Amino acid sequence: MKKVTILLATFLLSSSLAFAQSEFRKLNQQAADAYEAKNYKSSGMLYDQAFKQAKAQPSSADLYNAACSWSQAGDATKAFQYLDKATAAGWENVAHVKQDTDLTALHTDKRWQPMLTKLQASVAKIEANYNKPLKQQLDSIHALDQGGRMKYDAIEKQYGMKSPEMTALWKEIEATDAHNLQRITKLLDTHGWPTKAEVGNTGTTTVFLVIQHSNLPVMEKYFPMAKQAAERGDLSKSALALLQDRILIGQGKPQIYGSQLHTDSATGKTVFSPIEDEAHVDERRAAIGMEPLASYAKRFGLVYTPPAQ
Repeated sequence: MKKVTILLATFLLSSSLAFAQSEFRKLNQQAADAYEAKNYKSSGMLYDQAFKQAKAQPSSADLYNAACSWSQAGDATKAFQYLDKATAAGWENVAHVKQDTDLTALHTDKRWQPMLTKLQASVAKIEANYNKPLKQQLDSIHALDQGGRMKYDAIEKQYGMKSPEMTALWKEIEATDAHNLQRITKLLDTHGWPTKAEVGNTGTTTVFLVIQHSNLPVMEKYFPMAKQAAERGDLSKSALALLQDRILIGQGKPQIYGSQLHTDSATGKTVFSPIEDEAHVDERRAAIGMEPLASYAKRFGLVYTPPAQ
């Protein structure tokens, strides 16, 4: 009887923890959705609520996003509070903080420069033991990888998807990707997948981005290495899921996490590529910290209705 009682207590504790984590994820996602809908105050309040949940473990990115919502909502005090919390949680991207238009309203506040000084000191401490030459190399590759892609929306809006300007942009992106791929595959073959302790989160993510933007044989070759990186915490599980889905689609198989979309040749509309056991895809996504597919679909201007189980 004692054993049963212990097992029951363990089960109840596990169930309670799972529920708390589920509530945190749900509220966190609602906050992100409210931000996308430009309901910034509601977003900030939902982040507040999410972070107060038992066992909530917000990442530095979650805390940073809350700061953005409160800044956009006009509450500078709350925004600075969350920026401080993001710094304490290990936020590293100083350049992004300086450039992020969500935070522009804070630039004239007397708390802005002290916040930046504190962040820069924190980052310097984090990076003290980094492999600086390798990090600089990956930072350079990251800037190149994202540079062309950041022009996409503006060129589409100004010239259109089928314009000569868009064609020229894709040629630029493809040339850059090919050059980056040579550098990254050489790194992987000689050094292996770098760790966060060596190059930080942005550095390890850069390796993923370049492999993700390559061809099927390259993705297949380095997937086991990416999986090992995810298992030891040097790559997010959601990033690995994107890579796995892309490989499966390339192999003519259904994807697992629903991350990949394509243009239907018959209708010209953007649709999700086939998903294995689609009725349970959100469960698989939640298990690795991914948002529900309906929320993901909104990023592409789509309305997604989950199939009946």
